[in-house]
Amino acid sequence: QVQLVESGGGLVQPGGSLRLSCAASGSIFSIYAMGWYRQAPGKKRELVAAITSGDSTNYADSVKGRFTISRNNAKNPVYLQMNSLKPEDTAVYYCRARGGVLDSWGQGTQVTVSS
Repeated sequence: QVQLVESGGGLVQPGGSLRLSCAASGSIFSIYAMGWYRQAPGKKRELVAAITSGDSTNYADSVKGRFTISRNNAKNPVYLQMNSLKPEDTAVYYCRARGGVLDSWGQGTQVTVSS
């Protein structure tokens, strides 16, 4: 079992920045990859960015060059630095941890980009 807690969401103006954090607890040794997903009202949940235990990363085309996923040497927490935010980035952002049979989600944090 892995528990995930997201933080760092909020209201920001277009062009602004936010940093989301995802702290994992429990059987974190079983985690192979962690990712950030988002879901806007009326839309499907989509992958934003992911990072593996070997620090390989991948990003949705819509956020490349603006968002960066990272973590410190302890591999926990995982961060999502979001720059040059746009209104279309507004969504609930979820953290996900995967590894073997593990597939855990956090409760989500709201990001609203509006003037």
